[in-house]
Amino acid sequence: MPDGTRRGDLEFQIAQWRAYLRRRQAVRPVDIEELEGHLRDQVAALTDAGLATDEAFLVAVTRMGNLDAISREFAREHSERLWKQLVVTSDARDQADTRHEMWVALGLAAAAGAAIKLPELFGQRMDPNEELPTFYFRNATLFVLPLLTAFFVWKRAMPSATWRWLVLPFLAAAVVANTFPFPAAPAGAIGESDTLALMVLHLPIALWLAVGVAYAGGRWFEGGGRMDFVRFSGELAIYYVLIATGGGVLMGFTTLMFDAIGTDVSFLVATWILPCGAMGGVIVASWLVEAKQSVVENMAPVLTRVFTPLFAAVLLAFLGTMVVTGSPINIERNVLIAFDLLLVLVVGLVLYAVSARDLETGVTVFDWLQLLLVLSALMVDVVALAAIAMRIGEFGFTPNRVAALGENILLLVNLGWTAWLYLRALRRQGGFEAIEQWQTAYLPVYSLWAALVVAVFPPLFNFA
Repeated sequence: MPDGTRRGDLEFQIAQWRAYLRRRQAVRPVDIEELEGHLRDQVAALTDAGLATDEAFLVAVTRMGNLDAISREFAREHSERLWKQLVVTSDARDQADTRHEMWVALGLAAAAGAAIKLPELFGQRMDPNEELPTFYFRNATLFVLPLLTAFFVWKRAMPSATWRWLVLPFLAAAVVANTFPFPAAPAGAIGESDTLALMVLHLPIALWLAVGVAYAGGRWFEGGGRMDFVRFSGELAIYYVLIATGGGVLMGFTTLMFDAIGTDVSFLVATWILPCGAMGGVIVASWLVEAKQSVVENMAPVLTRVFTPLFAAVLLAFLGTMVVTGSPINIERNVLIAFDLLLVLVVGLVLYAVSARDLETGVTVFDWLQLLLVLSALMVDVVALAAIAMRIGEFGFTPNRVAALGENILLLVNLGWTAWLYLRALRRQGGFEAIEQWQTAYLPVYSLWAALVVAVFPPLFNFA
């Protein structure tokens, strides 16, 4: 093998090692640089002694010690760092970069808040005493995701030849959302048209792929880039829920305090604070994920270990109850959405568990629990698919049933192959990393299906 190729492989392996350490809560960039220097010295000495590059790297890493043990040792010696990371960064340069990013993020958050208010200038009014115009449901995604994509394009310094292509899906989405001739309905009554409701639900899924490409910054076709985006998505959800909870408390106290002096501010809360905060919060939460990555990334594996057995128990209890009572699944749209979200959450739990797993660790009880969770979800999906097929056979095709059928087939393929890969890993016939590779490679399938639902289903079903 040419020296250049070996050197490239070594740099890739060291980059993975460095990325793993960077996510440890108590290891600062300066610590990683020092450890990396020791690692490179070890590799150089071993290759000079005649070892191949791959062998030298593995031996050097082994001599360095278990990475989790290293991070725990740093945590014991520098326990104050975890708390400091919540509000400050490690050095002056990092602080300056973080402040710069913060102001850019806050500016884009303000722009997202302004974007959702701009339509009022053209007659699309928000009135707390009336339902929202369907315009807001059609375009909710477009008020914020283009700005979030712009944030990552700026942060990753993407070349214009690359990011220009990311404009196209947003332009196409704007055209579809605002030109399709859905039947007239009362304000806010998106349920009057099934295909309109499906478009509103699937548009953010389709466009999330464009956000992911910007987030990966040119590394989308590398498995590590897609996995980083999966982590980001989960951590964004955590931060956004925290921000939304705080925002709810803020709005509650605001209303309470002004009520105490006889002033009604419910209109201000409902038409300004709530919509602007909902849009801007996405940008702020995204910046927080980027700025405080080393803190929140340690939450996900802990939450995964807590909720894996709980979700497995709930799914098994559901299947057992259904068998005992003989009650079929109600396949109304809201019920099917809840089921699909549950199955997606199971996929997320599995992916987080595998990505956070130390590959040097042998098979554990938790690994078997993960397989049980996947198999339980797979059985629930089969039951849901059977119910959908029976309803289609009895009453025919509708937009909701076809969309549910397609989504559950996609989840069936995902969960089925995941279960097979897990079983192979537990029997030591394959590695756990194959599960992560499969899951991340499958991500675009969901977005492509969502795009199909958005663009094809409305004309296919005559906008009904």
